[in-house]
Amino acid sequence: MAIIVDKVQKRRDIALACKELFFQNGINDITVAQVAKAAGVGKGTIYDYFKNKEDIVFEIVNILMQKHNESMHIKLANVSTTREKIKEFSSFFYDEEEKELRQLYKEFTSISLTNPDKEMVEFQTAHTNHYYNWLLDLLNEGIKKGEIKEGSQDLACGLFVSAKGMFITSSVTNTIGDLKSEIHKFTDSIFDLIEVKK
Repeated sequence: MAIIVDKVQKRRDIALACKELFFQNGINDITVAQVAKAAGVGKGTIYDYFKNKEDIVFEIVNILMQKHNESMHIKLANVSTTREKIKEFSSFFYDEEEKELRQLYKEFTSISLTNPDKEMVEFQTAHTNHYYNWLLDLLNEGIKKGEIKEGSQDLACGLFVSAKGMFITSSVTNTIGDLKSEIHKFTDSIFDLIEVKK
């Protein structure tokens, strides 16, 4: 009797098995043979589940993003004010806990910028929309609670893009020394303007 393989799970298992290899070396310095060895499978098996190394990074980022989302829901539930929720929401860009995911996210972003394919563009679009809508929900919740002014939801895109932009700038220049401090300072400045004064 033939063994039935769960292809989705096998793809995840292979990707996670070689995660450390990507963290230690980066995508450019890794061969498919090294990936296969780290995953404990043959080189041909890698090509049964992935188009290339970039596709493996794509899968790892996808898995880690799902874990990040679960963790973020818990963190946000433990913060009371909208101001603090927005700061916590932006912690992905500087939190030590998310360091590995950020490293892979940078690799993935680099791949997406230099050699985007339809699947990667769809992935980036879906995740950007997801986080934008999540941020929008946090702001709308703050408006309903009477913490921030009506119309503050219009800042969702700007808040998201600003934090992401600061992260990218801090990754490629020496102009931002303390990213957490800069994001919090920016967030505080915005909230000083939009919070309902009591």
